[in-house]
Amino acid sequence: MASASINIPASKTRSNAFPNPMRWIYISPHFDDAVLSCGGLIFEQTRQGTSAEIWTILAGDPPPGPLSEFAHQNHALWGLPGGKETVAMRRAEDEQACSLVGADLVHFDIPDCIYRRSRQGQALYPETVISAPHPADRKLPDRMAASLRSELLKEDILVCPLALGGHVDHVLVRQAVESLHQPLLYYADVPYVLNNPQTLEPAIVSLESQLHPVSATGLEAWLAGVAAYRSQIASLYKGEGTLEDAIRSYWSRESGLRLWNIH
Repeated sequence: MASASINIPASKTRSNAFPNPMRWIYISPHFDDAVLSCGGLIFEQTRQGTSAEIWTILAGDPPPGPLSEFAHQNHALWGLPGGKETVAMRRAEDEQACSLVGADLVHFDIPDCIYRRSRQGQALYPETVISAPHPADRKLPDRMAASLRSELLKEDILVCPLALGGHVDHVLVRQAVESLHQPLLYYADVPYVLNNPQTLEPAIVSLESQLHPVSATGLEAWLAGVAAYRSQIASLYKGEGTLEDAIRSYWSRESGLRLWNIH
């Protein structure tokens, strides 16, 4: 099965030869999730000297063979050519965005769900990414966790998506991270929390929130990071106005960003 081929992270960009002994590791299922959801906070932390890294999990090339019609539809929506070229372009967007918020970057080599196939070559997710995990992906969280564990230090703080919206990759990544038994915080997945804000309350009912201030300068860095994902902007936000307006409104409620942990 194509999704079973998971190795040590394929690429790393770390600016500090001697990192802070405590690192904040933001787990990003895809190339844009951590910056979309936490870019302002990441900027504030790195500006203050805290070591922050973004680990993008589903950053691998598509496996050999023809792409599904659903994958082609996504590439057309993004205005990208398809296949490895699309992934390379999205990696470059991620690198630029992470640089703008000051984060170090690790890319793992697991393919996005739109590319994963069964042993027989059938697309696991041929119509939608909002899905329960396919049986062929049942061991994927364990494999993700093994790759993550090989990179983690015991002092690291993990910041993981709540998996709002039910994107299958977000669900699988959360399962993997929770199995690591590391200090753990959760972030609300943007744009899902903006598109469907009613999904937040049930997801945090048993969690305790922490408000982290984000300055106006941090907000602008956050928005600059989001804008670096040029291929994704048009397809991310489903509400009125623009994604930038929605993030500004989201930030302005408390001039900060909430994370959650288990009581």
